[in-house]
Amino acid sequence: MSNYTIEMLGITKQFPGVLANDKVNLQVKQNEVHALLGENGAGKSTLMSILFGSYDADAGEIKIRGKNVKIKSPNDATVLGIGMVHQHFKLVTNYTVTENIVLGIESKTKLGLLDLKKAEKRVKELSDQYGLKVNPKDKIEDISVGMQQRVEILKMLYRNADILILDEPSAVLTPQEIDDLMNIIRRLKNEGKTIILITHKLKEIKAVADRCTVLRRGKYIDTIEVKNVSEEKMAEMMVGRPVHFDIDKAPLKLGETVLNVEKLQVKDYRGHLAVQNLSFSIKKGEIFGIAGVDGNGQTELIYALTGLVHAEAGTIKLHDKDITKQSIKERIQAGIGHIPEDRHRHGLVLDFSLGENAVLKNYDTKEFSNNLGVLQYQIISEHTNKLIKEYDIRVGEGVSQKAGSLSGGNQQKLIIAREVALSPELLIVAQPTRGLDVGAIEYIRKRLVEERDKGRAILLISFELEEIMSLCDRIAIISKGEFAGIFNEGELTENEIGFMMAGAQAKDRLKNEVIHE
Repeated sequence: MSNYTIEMLGITKQFPGVLANDKVNLQVKQNEVHALLGENGAGKSTLMSILFGSYDADAGEIKIRGKNVKIKSPNDATVLGIGMVHQHFKLVTNYTVTENIVLGIESKTKLGLLDLKKAEKRVKELSDQYGLKVNPKDKIEDISVGMQQRVEILKMLYRNADILILDEPSAVLTPQEIDDLMNIIRRLKNEGKTIILITHKLKEIKAVADRCTVLRRGKYIDTIEVKNVSEEKMAEMMVGRPVHFDIDKAPLKLGETVLNVEKLQVKDYRGHLAVQNLSFSIKKGEIFGIAGVDGNGQTELIYALTGLVHAEAGTIKLHDKDITKQSIKERIQAGIGHIPEDRHRHGLVLDFSLGENAVLKNYDTKEFSNNLGVLQYQIISEHTNKLIKEYDIRVGEGVSQKAGSLSGGNQQKLIIAREVALSPELLIVAQPTRGLDVGAIEYIRKRLVEERDKGRAILLISFELEEIMSLCDRIAIISKGEFAGIFNEGELTENEIGFMMAGAQAKDRLKNEVIHE
């Protein structure tokens, strides 16, 4: 009998121009939390997609509990007791918790009707057993992101999964929700579950993982006992070089006001007021950060500033010029750069080449088009190759490669490279390091600070509190479309910000925190 619950041996998977997995080994013990660590494009997601049946391996074998298995679909994985919580939740927002959980495996009465009461009872039992505290009758649209994630976990448990794959589970959670998640993972382990944790957050690996397997550029590097290895060493193993987490910023040197927003009101897609009377300004040479849980008006604010939606009321001024009613193109020409939170929807044209995406916003300038409006592909190619090299964008087929074939992290690097190259007056940055590995995070954060030190005005919106606190000169906490307060760098602790993100007022923040000397 094997000592391992999961054995993936010699797994190889080839995509056009990319060897995603190159004879990779993964061995996971029964009832352990096993972290899977690697750079963007290292092959982690591909490997887990093979285990969950979304991809077929080109070579290699899989053993579950010592027996060779063929996993051709997620249904096969479910039968084997394997469940997966994807980074982007797969929930129907206007359904209840229970309806989402039983979708596809509905329990029915003798008359063929959905036995919702029976299902709700079972969901509550599972929720209580694992300390998830989920109300089976709540609608998904009415619960927090953290609760939605618990629903995804319950979906697996309801299907009797004892091997759980969690893909970047803390990406959009508050510090308090992350703490809760770590406790849930510990509870799941104590209840006998085997967990594979895909995360870029080394602190989380140190907090809950027993062992960690490191991949680099599609190859297996090593499997380590987490307790015996530092965060710095894990980062070095992942990237192949030492990674520096501290960011040096030049002393704050403010210039003139670049952006001035007054009493801005913006509605969401449902017609509800998502941004309520926001007023703030950003000067040259500073990074102004907005911290908040997803769904508190950040998206609508970005849309209004970039021209993707029209504001209901208020004014937006760039260098004292009112741009409130200007088009997207006019705002780009006025000097607004935008690194969007949704890279597929607003950042790239996935069917376009890397070169075409690199000049998406300035293809019609003299630099890239001749007098007849014909694109100068040789110049575009040279420009794109320069960006690829400078930003370490991992490509398989060169400039002509479609953007959609890149990994998510490399897509993000391409967007950032393009926007910074435009040298905007104001750079609006939303979730710049979401889903990126520590090496890429290190590089991108340094680039943002460099732009700040050059005198650029930067608006940074991020769910990563550590990112906000390390990069920003001023921090605004947003809750329900309003600022709970604006603070200078160093005035608040991470926990204080977390409480305010959750809705606590500035004056009340200290009441909820025990301060340790």
